[in-house]
Amino acid sequence: MILDPSRPPVLETERLRLAPLTVEDAAAIFPTLGDPDVLFGWDAPEPDDPDMVGHAVQGQVDAMAAGREMHWTLRTLAGEAYVGCVGLREIDRRHRRADMGFMLGRDAWREDYGREAMTAVLTQAAGSGLRRLSARTRLGARRQEAMLEQFGFEEEGLVRGGLLEDGERRDCRRWRLLL
Repeated sequence: MILDPSRPPVLETERLRLAPLTVEDAAAIFPTLGDPDVLFGWDAPEPDDPDMVGHAVQGQVDAMAAGREMHWTLRTLAGEAYVGCVGLREIDRRHRRADMGFMLGRDAWREDYGREAMTAVLTQAAGSGLRRLSARTRLGARRQEAMLEQFGFEEEGLVRGGLLEDGERRDCRRWRLLL
């Protein structure tokens, strides 16, 4: 059975709850987007307006309702602190594939929450019938590349000028994982 993006399940790990993204989550996401190290490799400028983040989150929620994407917010089980987001975009049910992306606040990096969340989402994706996931990293984003490699993602290739950052084209790597 292929994942139904319009009804994403709540996932729990040892320390995290992955809950479907809601418009209300924009308030927690906005401060994280103010860290240039968190945004390294994103092809979007650092937002300076919470309403802009709210509109972007609304777009993701709408895409979930339409069945095109699935997004979760990551919060600790102890204290419900926001630590990041993870999502599956461009879900293609026919070909059983999706594009995966994640963002973690700086404080979450040293806690290894990323690996915990990735494990939960990969398990959910495989169990729902997806067979291929792809991801993208900016060239030089070694932390993200190392995490993808740890989960078995393989580099597919280099995309010259694949990201637009600060008005300049930057190279990125494409990754794939066969489930």
